[in-house]
Amino acid sequence: MNESSSNSSKLYLDIVNHLREMIEKDGLKPGDRLPSERSLSERLNAGRSSVREALRALELLGLIETKKGEGTFLRDFQGHRLVQLISTFVLQDEKAKLDVLETKDFIQLNCLQIAMEKMTEKELAEIAEWVYSDMVSESDFFFRIVQIADNYLLFRLWTILKDYYFSLGFPNVYWSKEDYLLLLDNIKSKNEQDLIMNYRKKKQT
Repeated sequence: MNESSSNSSKLYLDIVNHLREMIEKDGLKPGDRLPSERSLSERLNAGRSSVREALRALELLGLIETKKGEGTFLRDFQGHRLVQLISTFVLQDEKAKLDVLETKDFIQLNCLQIAMEKMTEKELAEIAEWVYSDMVSESDFFFRIVQIADNYLLFRLWTILKDYYFSLGFPNVYWSKEDYLLLLDNIKSKNEQDLIMNYRKKKQT
């Protein structure tokens, strides 16, 4: 990591990403102590001031905590806390709110595309029967789709963004049976182009 050739924003993100990778590699869990600032600086090949800035930001987000005379420790945090953190930073920013909703929509489309390759005929038939016989919300439908996509990271991101969506007071949206069945038909025929087109068309209405 070359500190002199990176702008401060990119450097900060690089350090945060390296910290995350290090935590995963070392198998650290909530309550475990992080290496010293000096050790992190050497291990991440970054200046101590930059490491200190990244740690301070993570502490403000509630992801780590510093105990005087003891060191820095990982905190136990859940998805709902991250929702609160997102709310704190973007609640007053209308553009950021739209970005969050846009990202949620993008993840749903991405999961539709993945599910098209992974969904079994049995799963397809069960979901089709479900949306045909019940009044199904968009969030409930895509919960099933995201599960079938079977990508843990996408599942966590979608869940966090969905919770944030509802925390803003947005109503639960219900699509027509025809809308769901059209997407399922696209999945069945593996028509990715129509799947994308029909999803985007629905989201624009």
